[in-house]
Amino acid sequence: MFSSTSPEAGRDPWADDAHPGPGRAHPPAPRAEPDADDDGPPARRGRPRRLRRGGEPARRPDDEPDEPDEEEIEPVEVRRPLALTVAGFAALLGVGLVLGAQTAGPGHRLPFAFVIFGVQLLFVLAWTMAARPPALLLVALFGAAVAAAADVAAVRSDVAGLTPLGYLAAGGFVLGVLGQLVRRADRVRVTDALGTTLFVMFGVVAFTTLIVLGRLPAGTQAITVCLTAAGIALTVARITDAVLPWPRLAPQVPRGAAGVVLGAMVGTLVSAVLGSYLVSFTPTSGAVVGLVAAATAVLTDLAVGYAEAGRQMAGEPPTMWVARHMQGPLGGFALAAPAAYAMCVLFL
Repeated sequence: MFSSTSPEAGRDPWADDAHPGPGRAHPPAPRAEPDADDDGPPARRGRPRRLRRGGEPARRPDDEPDEPDEEEIEPVEVRRPLALTVAGFAALLGVGLVLGAQTAGPGHRLPFAFVIFGVQLLFVLAWTMAARPPALLLVALFGAAVAAAADVAAVRSDVAGLTPLGYLAAGGFVLGVLGQLVRRADRVRVTDALGTTLFVMFGVVAFTTLIVLGRLPAGTQAITVCLTAAGIALTVARITDAVLPWPRLAPQVPRGAAGVVLGAMVGTLVSAVLGSYLVSFTPTSGAVVGLVAAATAVLTDLAVGYAEAGRQMAGEPPTMWVARHMQGPLGGFALAAPAAYAMCVLFL
């Protein structure tokens, strides 16, 4: 009979002098290491962490937080009927300005001044209704008043120059800003309204430069070449956007680079052809002047599209549909007019 309690029960079974006897249980087998070919993840328990120089445990790649996936922005759909409508409006606006310039003469400047004043009113309406600055009605009234005063100064002044127009634009801007500061509710947004007020006053005066340009010796021909190039550039760019808006310049803007480039190229080509038939121009001078006007017009139209997309992304409520889509062509012709004046004075 074996005793129920082994005399060596208190001894360490792992001692060096311990030998298994007949009545002694074998020591437990050591833990098997994971096989190197095992597909499972390696065990992390018992692994020592290396310390950084400051005493912090080094981070493992597993501890790094997962980076969130970037959201893909859905591109805005290009509406072909809308692009074709804007193209038609740009073509009609260009034809009206060019034909109005042909009616101007040394003693007959009023018909062209009436045409310019009508376009200026459209410009003020479109930009104030689309941008909606504080004290909208006040800014619109000041813009119309500056447009009328600039047209009268351009028709009645003895010397054709831009100095009176600059004074009127600066005065209208100051009055517009002061009018927005009067009301306490409008003071919060007065910083946002500075750009809109400045562009409204500058735009109406920019159209008046066409009247001043018509009084110069080669002014009427310069108006014909520059505004024809600008109108064709805007029309071709919008038609190309309706057919092939590629490559997209931005997902939020329904415009393509092909339309911008092709419009400027076609406008330059047409101005070169016109320059070969006009007395004060050559094909080279017509191409240079037309290129400046066409590029200015299409880039301004594109910038207006980016500004509209920015307002929509900022969460501003949508405004009058017609005013928003008239902005581009009107802004393009507004900046093409002083470009035509500068090219006529400096280049011709």
